[in-house]
Amino acid sequence: MLKRVVVTGTVLLLAVLAVPLLALLPQRGLIAAQRRLARAVLAGLGVSHRAVGRIPQHGALLVANHVSWLDVIVILAHAPARLLAKREVRGWPLIGRLAATLGTVFVDRSRPKTLPATVGRISAELAAGGVVAVFPEGTTWCGRMGGTFRPAMFQAAVDAAAPVVPVRLTFAQGGTPSTVAAFIGDETLLTSLRRVVAARGLSIELKAHATLYPRPSSSRRVLARAATSAVTA
Repeated sequence: MLKRVVVTGTVLLLAVLAVPLLALLPQRGLIAAQRRLARAVLAGLGVSHRAVGRIPQHGALLVANHVSWLDVIVILAHAPARLLAKREVRGWPLIGRLAATLGTVFVDRSRPKTLPATVGRISAELAAGGVVAVFPEGTTWCGRMGGTFRPAMFQAAVDAAAPVVPVRLTFAQGGTPSTVAAFIGDETLLTSLRRVVAARGLSIELKAHATLYPRPSSSRRVLARAATSAVTA
Protein backbone atom coordinates (compact mmCIF):
# COMPACT_ATOMS: atom_id res chain seq x y z
CA MET A 1 0.00 0.00 0.00
CA LEU A 2 2.83 2.40 0.89
CA LYS A 3 4.47 1.83 -2.50
CA ARG A 4 1.14 2.55 -4.22
CA VAL A 5 0.76 5.82 -2.30
CA VAL A 6 4.32 6.90 -3.17
CA VAL A 7 3.83 6.14 -6.87
CA THR A 8 0.48 7.92 -6.94
CA GLY A 9 1.86 10.93 -5.11
CA THR A 10 4.81 11.19 -7.49
CA VAL A 11 2.60 11.02 -10.59
CA LEU A 12 0.17 13.61 -9.22
CA LEU A 13 3.02 15.95 -8.29
CA LEU A 14 4.50 15.70 -11.78
CA ALA A 15 1.04 16.31 -13.24
CA VAL A 16 0.63 19.45 -11.13
CA LEU A 17 3.99 20.74 -12.37
CA ALA A 18 3.07 19.93 -15.98
CA VAL A 19 -0.29 21.72 -16.06
CA PRO A 20 1.09 25.30 -16.41
CA LEU A 21 3.18 24.18 -19.38
CA LEU A 22 0.07 23.07 -21.28
CA ALA A 23 -0.97 26.68 -21.79
CA LEU A 24 2.18 27.24 -23.84
CA LEU A 25 1.37 24.55 -26.39
CA PRO A 26 -0.35 25.05 -29.77
CA GLN A 27 -3.81 23.49 -30.09
CA ARG A 28 -2.65 20.24 -31.70
CA GLY A 29 0.10 19.79 -29.13
CA LEU A 30 -2.32 20.62 -26.33
CA ILE A 31 -4.71 17.86 -27.39
CA ALA A 32 -1.95 15.27 -27.47
CA ALA A 33 -0.54 16.46 -24.14
CA GLN A 34 -3.90 16.40 -22.37
CA ARG A 35 -4.43 12.81 -23.48
CA ARG A 36 -1.00 11.73 -22.25
CA LEU A 37 -1.37 13.58 -18.97
CA ALA A 38 -4.83 12.14 -18.28
CA ARG A 39 -3.59 8.63 -19.00
CA ALA A 40 -0.56 9.16 -16.76
CA VAL A 41 -2.81 10.25 -13.89
CA LEU A 42 -5.04 7.20 -14.32
CA ALA A 43 -2.00 4.94 -14.39
CA GLY A 44 -0.66 6.59 -11.25
CA LEU A 45 -3.96 5.95 -9.52
CA GLY A 46 -3.85 2.31 -10.58
CA VAL A 47 -6.97 2.68 -12.73
CA SER A 48 -7.18 0.83 -16.04
CA HIS A 49 -9.48 2.08 -18.78
CA ARG A 50 -10.70 1.29 -22.27
CA ALA A 51 -12.95 2.86 -24.86
CA VAL A 52 -15.60 0.92 -26.77
CA GLY A 53 -17.26 2.25 -29.90
CA ARG A 54 -16.48 5.42 -31.83
CA ILE A 55 -15.41 8.19 -29.48
CA PRO A 56 -15.93 11.57 -31.21
CA GLN A 57 -12.76 13.37 -32.26
CA HIS A 58 -14.32 16.50 -33.75
CA GLY A 59 -17.58 18.41 -34.00
CA ALA A 60 -19.78 16.55 -31.51
CA LEU A 61 -21.54 16.88 -28.17
CA LEU A 62 -20.47 14.01 -25.92
CA VAL A 63 -23.06 13.36 -23.18
CA ALA A 64 -22.15 10.97 -20.38
CA ASN A 65 -23.52 9.63 -17.12
CA HIS A 66 -21.78 11.05 -14.06
CA VAL A 67 -20.32 8.83 -11.35
CA SER A 68 -17.03 10.28 -10.15
CA TRP A 69 -14.39 12.98 -10.52
CA LEU A 70 -12.56 10.29 -12.50
CA ASP A 71 -15.14 10.76 -15.28
CA VAL A 72 -13.42 13.97 -16.36
CA ILE A 73 -10.00 12.35 -16.49
CA VAL A 74 -11.06 9.26 -18.43
CA ILE A 75 -12.90 11.37 -21.01
CA LEU A 76 -9.81 13.54 -21.51
CA ALA A 77 -7.79 10.34 -21.92
CA HIS A 78 -9.86 9.36 -24.96
CA ALA A 79 -11.45 12.48 -26.49
CA PRO A 80 -10.07 15.93 -27.44
CA ALA A 81 -12.89 17.50 -25.49
CA ARG A 82 -13.63 20.74 -23.77
CA LEU A 83 -15.71 20.14 -20.69
CA LEU A 84 -18.71 21.74 -19.08
CA ALA A 85 -18.33 21.59 -15.30
CA LYS A 86 -19.87 23.13 -12.21
CA ARG A 87 -18.07 26.19 -10.89
CA GLU A 88 -16.82 24.32 -7.80
CA VAL A 89 -14.60 22.07 -9.94
CA ARG A 90 -12.33 25.03 -10.64
CA GLY A 91 -11.18 24.93 -7.01
CA TRP A 92 -10.31 21.22 -6.96
CA PRO A 93 -6.60 20.38 -6.67
CA LEU A 94 -5.03 19.39 -10.01
CA ILE A 95 -8.35 18.63 -11.71
CA GLY A 96 -9.49 22.24 -11.44
CA ARG A 97 -6.23 23.64 -12.81
CA LEU A 98 -6.16 21.07 -15.59
CA ALA A 99 -9.77 21.79 -16.52
CA ALA A 100 -9.22 25.55 -16.60
CA THR A 101 -6.08 25.22 -18.72
CA LEU A 102 -7.96 23.06 -21.23
CA GLY A 103 -10.67 25.68 -21.68
CA THR A 104 -13.41 24.13 -19.57
CA VAL A 105 -16.67 26.08 -19.50
CA PHE A 106 -17.58 26.54 -15.83
CA VAL A 107 -21.25 27.01 -15.02
CA ASP A 108 -22.69 28.59 -11.90
CA ARG A 109 -25.76 26.49 -11.17
CA SER A 110 -26.94 29.03 -8.59
CA ARG A 111 -27.40 31.59 -11.39
CA PRO A 112 -29.83 30.12 -13.95
CA LYS A 113 -29.87 33.42 -15.86
CA THR A 114 -26.39 32.57 -17.17
CA LEU A 115 -27.62 29.36 -18.81
CA PRO A 116 -28.46 30.83 -22.27
CA ALA A 117 -24.96 32.32 -22.53
CA THR A 118 -23.42 28.97 -21.57
CA VAL A 119 -25.49 27.15 -24.19
CA GLY A 120 -24.36 29.75 -26.72
CA ARG A 121 -20.67 29.18 -25.91
CA ILE A 122 -21.04 25.43 -26.29
CA SER A 123 -22.95 25.84 -29.56
CA ALA A 124 -20.18 28.07 -30.94
CA GLU A 125 -17.53 25.53 -29.98
CA LEU A 126 -19.48 22.74 -31.69
CA ALA A 127 -20.03 24.83 -34.82
CA ALA A 128 -16.27 25.44 -34.97
CA GLY A 129 -15.64 21.69 -35.03
CA GLY A 130 -14.82 21.15 -31.38
CA VAL A 131 -15.86 18.31 -29.10
CA VAL A 132 -17.64 19.31 -25.91
CA ALA A 133 -18.31 16.83 -23.09
CA VAL A 134 -21.14 17.41 -20.64
CA PHE A 135 -22.77 15.47 -17.80
CA PRO A 136 -26.47 16.26 -18.27
CA GLU A 137 -27.60 14.47 -15.10
CA GLY A 138 -26.41 17.56 -13.27
CA THR A 139 -24.89 15.59 -10.39
CA THR A 140 -23.03 12.37 -9.66
CA TRP A 141 -24.74 9.04 -9.02
CA CYS A 142 -23.44 5.88 -7.39
CA GLY A 143 -22.95 4.09 -10.70
CA ARG A 144 -25.50 1.31 -10.25
CA MET A 145 -28.33 3.66 -11.05
CA GLY A 146 -28.42 6.97 -12.84
CA GLY A 147 -30.49 10.04 -13.37
CA THR A 148 -32.36 11.52 -16.29
CA PHE A 149 -30.44 13.73 -18.69
CA ARG A 150 -31.58 17.33 -18.41
CA PRO A 151 -32.37 18.85 -21.82
CA ALA A 152 -30.80 22.32 -21.59
CA MET A 153 -27.37 21.55 -23.06
CA PHE A 154 -28.84 19.52 -25.91
CA GLN A 155 -30.05 22.84 -27.33
CA ALA A 156 -26.42 23.64 -28.16
CA ALA A 157 -26.28 20.61 -30.45
CA VAL A 158 -29.57 21.58 -32.10
CA ASP A 159 -28.39 25.15 -32.70
CA ALA A 160 -25.05 23.99 -34.13
CA ALA A 161 -26.53 21.03 -36.05
CA ALA A 162 -23.90 18.91 -34.28
CA PRO A 163 -24.17 15.16 -33.63
CA VAL A 164 -24.75 13.93 -30.09
CA VAL A 165 -22.82 10.90 -28.83
CA PRO A 166 -24.27 9.23 -25.70
CA VAL A 167 -21.51 7.66 -23.59
CA ARG A 168 -21.87 5.21 -20.73
CA LEU A 169 -19.15 5.17 -18.05
CA THR A 170 -18.97 1.89 -16.14
CA PHE A 171 -16.73 1.21 -13.14
CA ALA A 172 -15.68 -2.30 -12.13
CA GLN A 173 -13.27 -4.22 -9.92
CA GLY A 174 -12.18 -7.62 -11.10
CA GLY A 175 -14.96 -7.65 -13.67
CA THR A 176 -17.66 -6.90 -11.08
CA PRO A 177 -19.55 -3.58 -11.10
CA SER A 178 -18.14 -1.30 -8.41
CA THR A 179 -19.23 1.87 -6.61
CA VAL A 180 -15.84 2.48 -4.98
CA ALA A 181 -15.15 5.53 -7.16
CA ALA A 182 -18.59 7.10 -6.71
CA PHE A 183 -18.32 10.70 -5.54
CA ILE A 184 -21.65 11.64 -4.01
CA GLY A 185 -23.18 13.59 -1.16
CA ASP A 186 -20.93 15.70 1.05
CA GLU A 187 -17.86 13.53 0.62
CA THR A 188 -14.61 15.45 0.14
CA LEU A 189 -12.36 14.97 -2.87
CA LEU A 190 -9.53 13.84 -0.58
CA THR A 191 -11.67 11.10 1.00
CA SER A 192 -12.70 9.83 -2.42
CA LEU A 193 -9.10 9.97 -3.66
CA ARG A 194 -7.91 7.86 -0.73
CA ARG A 195 -10.55 5.24 -1.45
CA VAL A 196 -9.62 5.09 -5.13
CA VAL A 197 -5.91 4.73 -4.34
CA ALA A 198 -6.66 1.91 -1.89
CA ALA A 199 -8.87 0.06 -4.39
CA ARG A 200 -7.46 -2.88 -6.31
CA GLY A 201 -8.23 -3.70 -9.92
CA LEU A 202 -10.37 -0.63 -10.55
CA SER A 203 -11.28 -0.20 -14.21
CA ILE A 204 -13.40 2.19 -16.26
CA GLU A 205 -15.13 1.42 -19.54
CA LEU A 206 -16.13 4.33 -21.74
CA LYS A 207 -18.74 3.05 -24.20
CA ALA A 208 -19.97 5.24 -27.05
CA HIS A 209 -23.49 4.42 -28.22
CA ALA A 210 -25.11 5.16 -31.58
CA THR A 211 -24.78 8.80 -32.62
CA LEU A 212 -27.88 10.98 -32.58
CA TYR A 213 -28.25 13.51 -35.40
CA PRO A 214 -30.46 16.50 -34.53
CA ARG A 215 -32.44 18.34 -37.17
CA PRO A 216 -33.35 22.04 -37.11
CA SER A 217 -36.81 21.01 -35.93
CA SER A 218 -35.47 18.64 -33.28
CA SER A 219 -36.54 19.09 -29.69
CA ARG A 220 -33.83 19.17 -27.04
CA ARG A 221 -36.16 17.20 -24.79
CA VAL A 222 -36.54 14.43 -27.35
CA LEU A 223 -32.76 14.29 -27.77
CA ALA A 224 -32.27 14.16 -23.99
CA ARG A 225 -34.72 11.28 -23.65
CA ALA A 226 -33.07 9.36 -26.49
CA ALA A 227 -29.61 9.84 -24.97
CA THR A 228 -30.85 8.81 -21.52
CA SER A 229 -32.35 5.64 -22.97
CA ALA A 230 -29.08 4.83 -24.75
CA VAL A 231 -26.87 5.01 -21.66
CA THR A 232 -29.33 3.27 -19.33
CA ALA A 233 -30.29 0.41 -21.66
